[in-house]
Amino acid sequence: MAPPSPDPWSLLRDAAVIVLAHAHPDDETLATGALIAELVASGHEVHVVTATRGERGELMPGVTDVEPGSPAYAAWRESELAAALRALRVEHHAYLGAVAAQSGQSARATGSARVYRDSGMEWIREGLAGPAADSGPDSFTAAPVAEAVDDLAAYLQGVGADVVVTYDAGGGYGHPDHVRMHEVTRRAAQRCDVAMIEVIPPGREVDGDPAAIVWRNLARHLDVVQEALRAHATQVRVDDGEVVHVGGQREPIVTNVGVRVVTSR
Repeated sequence: MAPPSPDPWSLLRDAAVIVLAHAHPDDETLATGALIAELVASGHEVHVVTATRGERGELMPGVTDVEPGSPAYAAWRESELAAALRALRVEHHAYLGAVAAQSGQSARATGSARVYRDSGMEWIREGLAGPAADSGPDSFTAAPVAEAVDDLAAYLQGVGADVVVTYDAGGGYGHPDHVRMHEVTRRAAQRCDVAMIEVIPPGREVDGDPAAIVWRNLARHLDVVQEALRAHATQVRVDDGEVVHVGGQREPIVTNVGVRVVTSR
């Protein structure tokens, strides 16, 4: 008989340094905002690593006339992420592939900095995304997986991570950058002997044993999460406890958080 899975909340409770690995600005708040707020409030050292600048994200009407896909849009989304992290009280952040200043930790294994760009996506059906037909050669999904793994592993080792958190294997809703980030995180965690926990999106079917998912209601952090979501004004707006996306899709703000251990020490 296989041994029982470790309790993910116990792993988080006992960890000193926790890294959350995400694909785009706004993912940290949409998927894990309440979890981040809980970890910060509990005294953990919390780091967020973001793979891309979300250059290909759609644009909420009336926010700005900056063109999606442009360098100006990437810079705008960087500023939104910085504001969201301030709201969540996260003091440590890096873009994957970045060589940090003296005060920070690089997320680059060797050589000069590199930029992983948003791969984009196309809707296959409602609630499920797939690869975009026009992903560029410099996109996150076009980059060698081993290179991205090296970069994330360098960050995990550099900060002394005890746990790394990211999406489930399906990327939450299938976005190719999310799926790739799961793969990169899993391989980096194994290399660094760091426990890996995946966040399970409420209401979605996921592979694996559902009994291993442990849920916790973190609604006490709703105000903080809403403040962070409002920082991502190009992507979403907040309306009466729900998040409204560019296409008008509405969903509850995630405060019921499910987590599951993927690998452990």
